Amino acid sequence: MSTFNVPKREEVSENNQAIFDNLNKALGFVPNLYATYAHSDTALENYLTFSNAKTSLSAKEKEVVNLAVSEVNQCVYCLSAHTAIGKMNGFTDEQILELRAGYASFDHKLNALAQLAKNITENRGKTEAAVLENFFNAGYSKGNLVDTISLVGDKTISNYLHQTTQIPVDFPVAQPLETVAG
Repeated sequence: MSTFNVPKREEVSENNQAIFDNLNKALGFVPNLYATYAHSDTALENYLTFSNAKTSLSAKEKEVVNLAVSEVNQCVYCLSAHTAIGKMNGFTDEQILELRAGYASFDHKLNALAQLAKNITENRGKTEAAVLENFFNAGYSKGNLVDTISLVGDKTISNYLHQTTQIPVDFPVAQPLETVAG
């Protein structure tokens, strides 16, 4: 298999260089996964536009979906990044472990969202009726459902990119759930 490098600023297109500069200003660095998107002249910009698009989900709700989906897809990069982002959004280590497992004992509404995100991902969109009914009974709308499915797709793209390229994780590495739970 080919090895994938993490491209440096001088190795990417001018458009991607400008995006790298903006990421450096906003985050203080360019995450390796974002840099990997820059192997394409268009993918980084397209992905960031999609990922940062308006949604009916709050930042916390987005992290619920990101953690559940990344766990199902076993993406250590995204689990590591979203563990850090989840903490920035106020989740505790214990809550993050629950969200990764697809539930939230600490919040009824987030529990329904985590279960839905896990179920959609595991079943490739063939969502179980009871899980969907629980989601709506928790107070979510059809618009929230569409936004959740879009976010599942967004996170799956990054999960697949990392799973294929295996570029180095540049966040504190999240341990496998079995190791942490065992």
